[in-house]
Amino acid sequence: MKKGVTSLVLGLLFVVVLAPLVIAADASPATTVDYTKAIVLACTILAAGLAIACGSIGTGLGMGAGIQGATNAVGRNPDAQGKILITLMIGLAMIESLCIYALVIALILLYANPLLKFIGG
Repeated sequence: MKKGVTSLVLGLLFVVVLAPLVIAADASPATTVDYTKAIVLACTILAAGLAIACGSIGTGLGMGAGIQGATNAVGRNPDAQGKILITLMIGLAMIESLCIYALVIALILLYANPLLKFIGG
């Protein structure tokens, strides 16, 4: 109990001592900096990374499941290998296009950022 009271008192003392310094620093006009562009760029980089990560993980799981199903089907019926292979290749191309779409979105966010035209400067 005594440790909790001590930390509370020290925290309040810390706030009371530093509050005037923060107010004085906020009042000076020379220290105003606009971080809007930096924040938008950081969020854009994060969004591009998440887009390509989610796209890659999803397509990787989809391809793995498709290949597993195709190998199981060929194992059960080796005579149908040609038809299964053609269907597998078409399916894998369709799945891979989703990852390419995620890559295109990530590249648009990184190099042709549509959000920067709304920010002055």
